[in-house]
Amino acid sequence: MRERCYRCYRPQSLCFCEAIPQVDNRTHVLMLQHVGERSHAFNTARIVCQALCRCDLIAGHNRQIGEQLLPIKERAGLLYPSAHAPVLAELSAEQRPQQLVVIDGTWHQAKTIVRDVPQLQTLPCYRLSPSSPGQYRIRREPNAQSLSTLEATVAALRELEPETEGLDQLLAAFASMVETQLGQLAEHSVVRRRRPRQTGPKYLPFSLLQEAERLVVAYGEATPPVARSTGTPPRPVNWVAQRLGTEERFECTLRPESPLSAKALEHMRLTADDFEMSVSEEQFRQDWQQFLRRSDVLVVYHQRTTQLLQQIGAGLSKYLVLKSIFGNWRSGVRSMEQLLAMEGLAIPDTRGKSRAVERVAMAVKLVEHLRESNPMGDSNGAVANGKFAEV
Repeated sequence: MRERCYRCYRPQSLCFCEAIPQVDNRTHVLMLQHVGERSHAFNTARIVCQALCRCDLIAGHNRQIGEQLLPIKERAGLLYPSAHAPVLAELSAEQRPQQLVVIDGTWHQAKTIVRDVPQLQTLPCYRLSPSSPGQYRIRREPNAQSLSTLEATVAALRELEPETEGLDQLLAAFASMVETQLGQLAEHSVVRRRRPRQTGPKYLPFSLLQEAERLVVAYGEATPPVARSTGTPPRPVNWVAQRLGTEERFECTLRPESPLSAKALEHMRLTADDFEMSVSEEQFRQDWQQFLRRSDVLVVYHQRTTQLLQQIGAGLSKYLVLKSIFGNWRSGVRSMEQLLAMEGLAIPDTRGKSRAVERVAMAVKLVEHLRESNPMGDSNGAVANGKFAEV
């Protein structure tokens, strides 16, 4: 903990109280400070009150300020840039206020104080017309012409009482504080380098990085709506799977409830001849269970593939969904073709093969890509409800 000066609230090493002059101002300044600014390290209202001989500061929530009787004098004016407020510099000597009410807070906070404090709504408003941007570069201002509370108060007093001494020194102390703080920020700041775009998921399921022979990549084609009874969920009619790292494959067509249309066959890139050797769902379950090993993890592109297995009671308890893994960092991807293109991977050549064979080949390429670009030591996995959690 650094020791602080309890006048300017800056660390002792950055205290600038000695540079703050005493200004014998004639126009009384009443500072209304939003509670959110009271403890701000770069609050300039404290500097103003420390410098001006005739200045009061009231801090609090809008309701607290609005419920008390404010020490507002006769011929008081509110320094506030309302649409019809006259410019302070254009006032005659008789029109100039003898007390200046200044609000200290962000633009939004200032608006709410004016809205919530009844006494302010009866005051005439005056505005400034700065010829140069403010120098409060420590904090972000809403526009280039915006001034800090200190700069606005000094500018107003210069117009009302240009002969008053010490206003230039007060502004110089403020500028020195800003420069010192900017120097501190530059000295202690860490150079922020632009982070390279993420080239892969930060975490991968541990099971995706295990022995390749334990991963089975699969894809299934389902019965189109016209080929099944009303209300019947889709069921698999063509199933292709490949064990990673081996040439071991599983291909099977299942006997549909009714013959598939020419349009459906064209979409699947199959013919009626491909279904001459189709098997029943019971036979498929037996053959599929013989192909799988107890330690296998099924890898599919989207959840619908596993749902096809579940519809016929051939589901696997452990599976991974590639779309979910990539979806954590590749948002908006609608197809495997698009995902391969984004990863700079070529679409496998599967000419003359079924659509399911093509989809499996693309999924295999994506799995191999993930395994090659993510070492085992950078993985993270979890198991939930019997399924490997999608990262």
